[in-house]
Amino acid sequence: MGGHRGLEAGIVPAAGFRLDRLWLRSLRTVEPSVNTVADPVRLAASLPQALALLVRWRPQAVLATGGYVSIPVLTAAKAARVPSLVWAGDRIPGRSIQATARLASAMAVSFEGSCESLVEPCFLTGTPIRPLAGIDRVAARERLKLPAGGPLLLVFGGSQAVRRLNEAVAGALPDLLERTAVLHITGEPAYADAMRRREALPEVRRALYRPYPSLHGEMADALVAADLLVGRAGSSTLAEAAAVGLPLVVVPYPHAAAHQVANARQLVDAGAAIVIADEDFDAAALLEASRLLRDAGALERMSAASRAQARPAAARAVAELLLSLAERRPLPSRDQLTRLSREAA
Repeated sequence: MGGHRGLEAGIVPAAGFRLDRLWLRSLRTVEPSVNTVADPVRLAASLPQALALLVRWRPQAVLATGGYVSIPVLTAAKAARVPSLVWAGDRIPGRSIQATARLASAMAVSFEGSCESLVEPCFLTGTPIRPLAGIDRVAARERLKLPAGGPLLLVFGGSQAVRRLNEAVAGALPDLLERTAVLHITGEPAYADAMRRREALPEVRRALYRPYPSLHGEMADALVAADLLVGRAGSSTLAEAAAVGLPLVVVPYPHAAAHQVANARQLVDAGAAIVIADEDFDAAALLEASRLLRDAGALERMSAASRAQARPAAARAVAELLLSLAERRPLPSRDQLTRLSREAA
């Protein structure tokens, strides 16, 4: 089940799964409008809709990943006596997670310390990620049309406000290409401008700059191919970077800065990442951060620290919890889940 404002409308059907969309839109309306009244009404109407779907499907368990759509789904699951697992991706659980935690049969979290503000039973699993093992670095660069040798900087903002990152790349690009190749994921709106900048480069530099509007299946190649990642601090970005031992320069999303700084704190404390505030991040800051690519010792230490924090098989740990609930058997121990999540995926 999904809502009317999430990415699921495009992602889930494309992956071959059925998606039922609830009437719920969201409760994020800021400016007074018709939605100020309509959104709570949609939320209330989504509860019987979710309950009807659960009665029709008769599931053995429900997995919820937060967001406002989880409120009617978990309420319906509780009413239908269907066990549920809630996975919380941010270090500081969001409002919908806080609101629905007591409805869940169990909680799974990505970060140390998140369970402190949630109900038991709560388990540290890490963030489920795509498979990243066994990808050849040289082959990955070839598929992305990048040079096989030399340093590579990956600039990636995820789904969160990439304009600041794009402006920094635009201002720094000529100097940046003196020291590294750049794989730049721009987002759709900025892609045409990035391509114009690429075409304006001298031919010898053009091959070193490769902008993409987005990467989906190819994102695994990008992570393996890169030497340094500059981007936001969503839990998936951090988890995938750690899984391949990729050092990070984190620029927290400004409208969720406390959440994203908290997400990155474990990697920062471990020596795997540095943080630059969004308001301080510009072309000069990007050039300064790229100096890390000239320090092989620092990169190696950051890479080792990043990999030490990884839970590349977090999906297995979450699946084990979910299957335990579905089969009505005892939940696994925390030590067992830690072992599962840290194994090579």
